[in-house]
Amino acid sequence: MKTSLNMLKDKENIITMKILQLCSKVPFPPQDGGCIAMNNITQGLINEGHSVKVIAMNTKKHHIDIKNIPSNYRSTTNIESVNINTEIKIIAAFLNLFTNKSYNIERFRSKNFEQKLIDVLLSENFDIIQIEGLYVSMYTKIIRKYSTAKIIFRAHNVEYLLWEQLMQIESNYFKKVYLKLLSIRLKKYELSCLQNFDAIATITKKDELQFKKDGFINKIETFPFGIDLNFSVPNLPIEQEYPSLFHLGAMDWKPNTEGVSWFLNHVWILLQKKHPSLKLYLAGRKMSDEMKKITTANVIVVGEIENSQLFMQSKGIMIVPLLSGGGMRVKIIEGMALGKTIITTSIGAEGIDCESNKNCIIANEPIEFAEAISKCISDKIFYSEIGINAKKLAILHYNNADICKRLVGFYKKLINQNT
Repeated sequence: MKTSLNMLKDKENIITMKILQLCSKVPFPPQDGGCIAMNNITQGLINEGHSVKVIAMNTKKHHIDIKNIPSNYRSTTNIESVNINTEIKIIAAFLNLFTNKSYNIERFRSKNFEQKLIDVLLSENFDIIQIEGLYVSMYTKIIRKYSTAKIIFRAHNVEYLLWEQLMQIESNYFKKVYLKLLSIRLKKYELSCLQNFDAIATITKKDELQFKKDGFINKIETFPFGIDLNFSVPNLPIEQEYPSLFHLGAMDWKPNTEGVSWFLNHVWILLQKKHPSLKLYLAGRKMSDEMKKITTANVIVVGEIENSQLFMQSKGIMIVPLLSGGGMRVKIIEGMALGKTIITTSIGAEGIDCESNKNCIIANEPIEFAEAISKCISDKIFYSEIGINAKKLAILHYNNADICKRLVGFYKKLINQNT
């Protein structure tokens, strides 16, 4: 087994680290919350002077031609990807029913990815191996066999809790039963693999406390999603359409589609009566055919957009009507950094250090949500103050450079334990 010789270090100090980042999808371009969260950590660690190599699963759902990624990104991350088909297969899903394994996890098991990982570990030495999310967690045994690096699990959420939420809100009996089975098996897997990690870096404090409750005894600390304030908040003279509403999010993520449907069916109908000229813009990748066919008055389905920042700056109130989901909403932090007034649910606000009616607005019931929007329309001073305070919060708590500095310190302590 190879011993890491990458760090310039003495007994008290580590000057530079070599970090391997394993991703369940290609993190570039940063088009959705998961990719943004992974990419921002990559860039933050590199900006701190450390070497990062990315190995990513290249799924059919999020397939990216690596050759089309900018050369600077490819050279700084030395990114490699492995094609893997994670699509749900009816026969495989059926046969999985007769096992005790989690089908959610088994879809991401790949001999080709395993071999790529072995090849890299045999040719390079790493100090930290950062596992991005549960779906690449099954490779810890391979890592232990071929590397002495510290294994860090970067938990984007507590995965089994997300599936339990999906099961609870599912109305179809048979789907509900199947989701219950999936969530039970996923929980069993997730809890069984926790002690395989040297440390966990959660994105929310709630998840940190949950992992401790579930029995994790090693080092664990929370490092929220951060944004690069130097580049993510351009001061561009863009005229804002006020009042207007917008929703921005990947529409192949079930909590987003459920949230938008709930808003249209229960909130929008209330708003139409009081504000007949108010417009709602729906933007994001992977719009379903059903969503594209919406003919509701003043609902504009924009679909995928080229520049999310410009889009957000051009619109008024940002709505994030989530009824399920785990971890932290990346788009909310981005919206806050742009000074947007955001109305969301308690679930949407989870993991964010915000206060309702100060730097965001939290509303859980349709009437409450509609009234919050009406207040922002009738009281522009209130609307503006929420956005101003939101931007202050993002700068104070969600600066990616500050978060990555803390993460580096966390990694240094882990490595120094054995020096």
